[in-house]
Amino acid sequence: MKKNKAPVVFLISIIFISVIYAISALRVFNYNNTLHKDTFTGQRLFSEESAKAKGCTITAIPRESTWTKVFDFNNEGLTEHNYQAYTYDFTVRNNTDDEVSDFSFKLTFDKELFITQGWNGKVELHQNVNENEYVAVVPDLRVFNSDEYSFDTVTFDGETLIRMNPGDYLVYIPSSDENAMEVPIKPYEGTVPGMILYAPIGEEIDGWTIDLNYKYHRLIQSDIFFWIATVSLLFWLVSLASYVISAFQIRKYNLRHQRDNEIIQQSIETFTGFIDAKDPYTNGHSARVAEYTRAIAKEMGFSGEELDRIYHIAQLHDCGKIGVPDSILKKPDKLTDEEFEIIKSHTVRGGEILSNFKSLENVGEGALYHHERYDGRGYPEGRSGEDIPLIARMICVADSFDAMNSNRVYRKKLSPEKIREEIEINKGKQFDPKIADIFLKLLQEGKIK
Repeated sequence: MKKNKAPVVFLISIIFISVIYAISALRVFNYNNTLHKDTFTGQRLFSEESAKAKGCTITAIPRESTWTKVFDFNNEGLTEHNYQAYTYDFTVRNNTDDEVSDFSFKLTFDKELFITQGWNGKVELHQNVNENEYVAVVPDLRVFNSDEYSFDTVTFDGETLIRMNPGDYLVYIPSSDENAMEVPIKPYEGTVPGMILYAPIGEEIDGWTIDLNYKYHRLIQSDIFFWIATVSLLFWLVSLASYVISAFQIRKYNLRHQRDNEIIQQSIETFTGFIDAKDPYTNGHSARVAEYTRAIAKEMGFSGEELDRIYHIAQLHDCGKIGVPDSILKKPDKLTDEEFEIIKSHTVRGGEILSNFKSLENVGEGALYHHERYDGRGYPEGRSGEDIPLIARMICVADSFDAMNSNRVYRKKLSPEKIREEIEINKGKQFDPKIADIFLKLLQEGKIK
């Protein structure tokens, strides 16, 4: 019986699919924990067009509303406005299919400027004070209190300004509070932190550099390996369901087939029992011939249902004897020509009896032709060689062996040596030479005793 490899295939397949899911999860995990870095300056930083670029971008665009003030640092009595206020929006834009889970940016100044306000997130300021770097985090520049920090600051008209010299920088840390939630940034959306700063009137301040750091949050459903695994899993489930249904149907078929075979076997055994019971000297002959024939067929490569069919046909090879009178079957003396013709008629009778037996294909061939000879001198039709059906050529050897190996009313059984000699002598005459050689091989190997 062939071993069913389907469960092993299904097991290996689900392990393979699980590995693909694991690879997908690892890919997404690594992607989500990768810190991306990008630098923006010049046209790329101050152009609105750059906000449309693929990826995560930042632009620094001043609002149109502005005003000027007088900053008299040295108490010189200045009255003419010398500094202009700029309100800058730092637009962080996510132009991808993934969320931006977190970001921060470092803004480095190239000129002296004064920061007064900022909104939404925290600001980590790095300022050189007396040749030493002073660093502090200001949670909200809108409520900045200079008394709490050591920054270099100036105050005009009640407004406190933080001085940022060339090389000073700030790190903006976005807010995740519900009131000003800046992270995460959903796909194709953005957030706009901002600040107000003062620069000398007429002075260009477009030499800033912003280093943007960010991380993405990709859902596992966005990974191609996830969909490969999912499609494979669906195919696996469909295949498994089909296999289970098919296996269930096959099992039902096999059980029904087994019951049918049992009914056929019991029916045939009952029928052949009637035949064999007519002659006590040949009792069991049909069953033995069927066993020998099956052994021959198996050696020739037949298996499964075909082997069962051959066995059943061999069981019924003598069914035509049911119509032969007991006086002829059991006669201890030599048969007359008329009696011998009656005996010979059992082949034709058998073919007729089995003509309506449709459950076994070609079931009548064994009964009708098992007394044909390979040399064409047999009966009832005088067929020869391979014109005789193969099943009949098998039964011919098996039937002759059992006859020689059994006690009959007219003689004792032959010795094993004599039986082998007779089979050898009759190769190509009574027996198909190839089948005779197979039978002799089975005898020699002890597969038939």
